[in-house]
Amino acid sequence: MTTTSPDTGSIPIFLLKTKSTPHDGYEEFFSATKLAGQDLAPTFVPVLEHKLLEPGLDTVRQLLRSRRINDSGDEGTYGGMIFTSQRAVEAFASLVAEGPPSSTDDTTWPSLSTTPIYTVGPATTRALRSIPSTPPLQIHGSETGNGEALAGYMLTHYLPSAPKPRPPLLFLVGDNRRDIIPKTLMSDSLPPTERIRVDELEVYGTTTQSSFPTAFASILSSSSSAKTRWVVVFSPTGCEAALRELGLLDEDTGRVKTGERGGGCGIRRGRRQTYVATIGPTTRDYLRREFGFEADVCAEVPSPEGVGEAIGRFMVGLE
Repeated sequence: MTTTSPDTGSIPIFLLKTKSTPHDGYEEFFSATKLAGQDLAPTFVPVLEHKLLEPGLDTVRQLLRSRRINDSGDEGTYGGMIFTSQRAVEAFASLVAEGPPSSTDDTTWPSLSTTPIYTVGPATTRALRSIPSTPPLQIHGSETGNGEALAGYMLTHYLPSAPKPRPPLLFLVGDNRRDIIPKTLMSDSLPPTERIRVDELEVYGTTTQSSFPTAFASILSSSSSAKTRWVVVFSPTGCEAALRELGLLDEDTGRVKTGERGGGCGIRRGRRQTYVATIGPTTRDYLRREFGFEADVCAEVPSPEGVGEAIGRFMVGLE
């Protein structure tokens, strides 16, 4: 758990995620932002535990070494890559850092610099840009904001003049992910010549950290005197433990207690102490569906600025 000690009068904001290194955009943004004239005190509470999956990594390693990730359009190659998580980028970066086989004269991966790479959101884009490449990697789609919009963008942007069908795309993923991108690009509603094959390859697995409930309970206790505090939820994993530590779940039904924020109504019943924000609609909808819980705000853009803007608008309504 990484904590910024709150000053008197600051608003605690608990980020249910692992702090990114070497820089974390959420820490930088919230440490320099005020809400309702008050400073924010961000605290990271890691929810997820990630484990690299060697079979998937070895497959990517072999694809790199055999130059089968490029924009040539040759049979048996991938014409581009997709990333929607920083963990997948980190796994890929570790393979790029290994360098080409020692039997070659190359010390870099020249094909990567001309291969289109698609991503969603500024955090994943920053992680990709940190991968050394000369020329820089060709990264597209970061402004789309979500997987559905990214898929629509790729349908028109990805090698539009290439012979049809276009070369498949390699999508590096974790064991928990949405399938909106493959479904959209390979939809039966598209003409066969417009479809883009997407091969998903798991390179990391995700579980809830066993220490999370205890760590979260500890920070809630230590901030019990705060007038206002925020919890920012970044993924469905860990939602149940977070709601339980907040005292919102009925132990018999596993859903939100009667009288709490349930039923999708989202009604504000006066000022409370603790408010909940979600990074995007996937987590918001999961909370609704699985627990009958309505988050106070949902970021329109999955970024520090998007979360901050959503919380700021809500806070104005409380004044």
